[in-house]
Amino acid sequence: MRFLGLDVGDIRIGVALSDETATLASGLPTLIRVGSRKDVKALARIVRERDVGEVVVGMPWRLDGTAGPQAEKVMVFVESLRRGLPVPISTWDERLTSVAADEKLAEAGVRRKDRKEMIDQAAAVLILQGYLDSRAATASTPGGEA
Repeated sequence: MRFLGLDVGDIRIGVALSDETATLASGLPTLIRVGSRKDVKALARIVRERDVGEVVVGMPWRLDGTAGPQAEKVMVFVESLRRGLPVPISTWDERLTSVAADEKLAEAGVRRKDRKEMIDQAAAVLILQGYLDSRAATASTPGGEA
């Protein structure tokens, strides 16, 4: 089963897709937001075309674990996804993934100007990879489930 990871922002949605073994996340083109209804339709098309079995949305919790304004916006979008997509929608703590994505891109030698355009996709990859790694760790512990 494939998983789709999302880094939802006000302007863009970073998108990542797992391989068929749900081991490795890789980036897909970033979506430019055009409105919730159209955004959900675009994601439904990806889910259908890529045979996605579950969508994972990064939740931008504050460092203290509470929901700020951006997390509240993402929660509203998650509800739209749940109504509009035929697959389960899960959320994953994405605190500091944008910072980590920026650092990884810098380490890879990507210029600051170019990193701004790639950061949403890279954050989506980190969100999805974290989720996949957690599932794998749970499945490998005695009594764990995937």
